[in-house]
Amino acid sequence: MDLKEMCKTLRLAHVSDIYSDIPCEDPTQFLKTLFQKELQLREGAKAERLVKKARFLQKKSLSSFQWSEQIHFPSHIDSKELCTLNFIARKENLILTGAPGTGKTHLATGIGYEACKQGLEVRFYRVSDLADVLERAWSEGKLSQLRNRFKSVDLIILDEMGYVPFNKEGAELLFQLISDWYEQKSLIITSNLEFSQWNRVFSDSRLTAALVDRVIHHAHILNFTGDSFRVTNALSRHK
Repeated sequence: MDLKEMCKTLRLAHVSDIYSDIPCEDPTQFLKTLFQKELQLREGAKAERLVKKARFLQKKSLSSFQWSEQIHFPSHIDSKELCTLNFIARKENLILTGAPGTGKTHLATGIGYEACKQGLEVRFYRVSDLADVLERAWSEGKLSQLRNRFKSVDLIILDEMGYVPFNKEGAELLFQLISDWYEQKSLIITSNLEFSQWNRVFSDSRLTAALVDRVIHHAHILNFTGDSFRVTNALSRHK
């Protein structure tokens, strides 16, 4: 059995490709370095798989996010603590509110990418798209299967809550799903509406109140103010 066959038998996915690049003076140190690289490459491959499953609409990183004084934090958390992602382990929510173009989706996506790098299961949805998926699953009798897909998910990002109003069925199905996740998953929700305006999206005031109650419990609420980055950049190009 040659080296490649042995690596395949031992399920060492990368060793046969990298061992010749590692200098060998001390056999123990050689193996330690070799296996460290194997683990790093496995973690990288796992992160890539998790990013693909998350279905982000854009590639955005936390390192490229521009923190500013226009992002208002609650007193109990700051950007450094937020970037540890400890809130996910505690199954807490993150609510990002403010005008369009102020960086909410960038931050939500950046946190999602970082969570994937840490080996966590993430799903990204525009809220209107998720409502459509729920209605289709319900009409096809596949709602239970859809809900079961989230059992192993750690973080769910719901982008653009409030941009498109729901019909009665879509609102009720989304409420059921968020109720499933209550204290079981961590959510990140971006919205251009204040909570008092969510009844524009969910026409039933009682359902809206119950939904907001679940979402803001155990939540960190960040408010984004200022002008749209997209508008500012467009205007600067025409000066």
